[in-house]
Amino acid sequence: MGLEKALAKQGFLLTTVDALTNWARANAMWPMPMGLACCAIEMMAFAGPKYDVSRFGSEVFRFSPRQADLMIVAGWCSYKMAHAVKRIWDQMPDPKWCVAMGACASTGGMHRVYGVVQGVDNFLPVDAYIPGCPPRPEVVIHTLQTIQQKVIQEHSVLQD
Repeated sequence: MGLEKALAKQGFLLTTVDALTNWARANAMWPMPMGLACCAIEMMAFAGPKYDVSRFGSEVFRFSPRQADLMIVAGWCSYKMAHAVKRIWDQMPDPKWCVAMGACASTGGMHRVYGVVQGVDNFLPVDAYIPGCPPRPEVVIHTLQTIQQKVIQEHSVLQD
């Protein structure tokens, strides 16, 4: 511990590759918006200047799946659209995370019909659920912070 304090006084920073990689990933999340229904309007508000999501490093919405690492599924998803959403998810590079935004994306919401998927977790691995119909942008920001904490705690380097 004495060596670490001495190095810190000289301006050195000691960390692990794992911690540095996770810090960079958490503070540079690039969302892939899947605005399927009315929740997409609240997702657009979340990205607007009023809520300043750029302080979290997530202001750049990527419409190319190869550049995104966080998929936000906003709204109800039909079975016909589920195949396209799954294909886009498969094209995203690892590591990647998924958020189900709104009651419809989480559970199908009020759409109890044969054509609507009763939650996107039936075909995607969802990391966080956002409740509400529609959820407020503040809740989306809170969920983004939850995902960031999850990313920071992951192991990014293979352990022996």
